[in-house]
Amino acid sequence: MRALIPVAGVGTRLRPHTYTLPKVLLNVGGKPIVGHIVENLLSVGIKNISVVVGYMGDMVEDYLRSNYQADFEFVYQEERLGLGHATHVALSRDGSDEPLLIVLGDTVFDVDLSPLLESEYSSIGVKRVEDPRRFGVAETAGNRVKRLIEKPDNPTSNLAVVGLYYIKTPKALFAALQELIDKDIRTKGEYQLTDALQLMLDHGEVITYFEIDGWYDCGKPETLLETNRHLLKRTSCFKQRDNVVILPPVFIADSAVIKNSVIGPNATIDSAVTVTDSLIRDSIIGSGASIQNSLLEGSIVGQNAQLKGSFKRVNAGDSTEIDLS
Repeated sequence: MRALIPVAGVGTRLRPHTYTLPKVLLNVGGKPIVGHIVENLLSVGIKNISVVVGYMGDMVEDYLRSNYQADFEFVYQEERLGLGHATHVALSRDGSDEPLLIVLGDTVFDVDLSPLLESEYSSIGVKRVEDPRRFGVAETAGNRVKRLIEKPDNPTSNLAVVGLYYIKTPKALFAALQELIDKDIRTKGEYQLTDALQLMLDHGEVITYFEIDGWYDCGKPETLLETNRHLLKRTSCFKQRDNVVILPPVFIADSAVIKNSVIGPNATIDSAVTVTDSLIRDSIIGSGASIQNSLLEGSIVGQNAQLKGSFKRVNAGDSTEIDLS
């Protein structure tokens, strides 16, 4: 079993943070998004991991090689032409037909992968959503997928394809992706993995599905904060400090310096952060940031940012200096 994590996107919806940091390295629940994904893979014994990188890919490679013992391969996607194209680039490097698990790099899953790895057929993760128009949508019969539609204007199903794909026959997937590229078949201007899977269905491939309740999107500020809240409920981590009130769940790095403040609930405080005379709740504070005389809620503060002032809601990028007085 091997895994593929596409992380080449630029993360425009998370700017200004992604001007200086790849989206998958944003801290959520105490570690970068991609760290949660890799740890989930390693927990079920998957150590052969390909990562499709592009924008600031060297930072992703440095983080993963420095923090995890796995057989990583980093594949550079020169043109960002969609998830299908990213998958094609990775598969073109390896002609193996060993089963493949594709995990999107901007989502965190709370799901046991072990049963999936024993599946007789290819299988995709889905979740029932209120508005499936911004997702790929699965039409099903019994436990099988009958049709896949990428971002339909008029959805016929509320089963959204959420970014976890078990591919039993990668060579069949590669052939379908090659057909898309050869015929220049695009949806919304990109080569879509959903369209390739539909071609596999058209050619007789059996694809089943499994429902995921614990699926957490990290693609925009509000969902990143929602995911942070969820993860902290499972992994609250901190040590007590003098003259500091801590309201769990929180993550506070040991190297953070906090004085005369209230932290939490649902706050992530990264390494080397300094917080003085402040209240921080439901927020993510990036490494090296300095917060003084501030009340922060529902905020994301980038690395090395400096804030001081009064109660505000902010979305401050790396190395920002803001006076909120």
